Amino acid sequence: MLQYRQPVRAFALRYRGGVVAYLNRCVHVPAEMDWQPGEFLDADKRFILCSTHGAAYEPSDGRCVAGPCGRGRLTALQVQEHDGQVYWYPSRDIQPPALDASAPGSRP
Repeated sequence: MLQYRQPVRAFALRYRGGVVAYLNRCVHVPAEMDWQPGEFLDADKRFILCSTHGAAYEPSDGRCVAGPCGRGRLTALQVQEHDGQVYWYPSRDIQPPALDASAPGSRP
């Protein structure tokens, strides 16, 4: 996905029976946060933690609750779940990358 024309990864979590999704960028410094590939929650599964800076975020809304992220908030993605599938809805600022016509499997 692209944010302001720059590639950015995102992640989605099942939290309290629903799905939430955020850009994988710490508010403090724009670094990816997973401490293991695809692992974002602390041991108690209460907070999203930045592996680099120790910033802690509330999973339900991405609000910073501890650490160097101050009053920041993770960038949320609009997602909905239907029939067991999670769908992402792009915004004006966050879009899927353009398909590369030369990539394997792309259509002319």
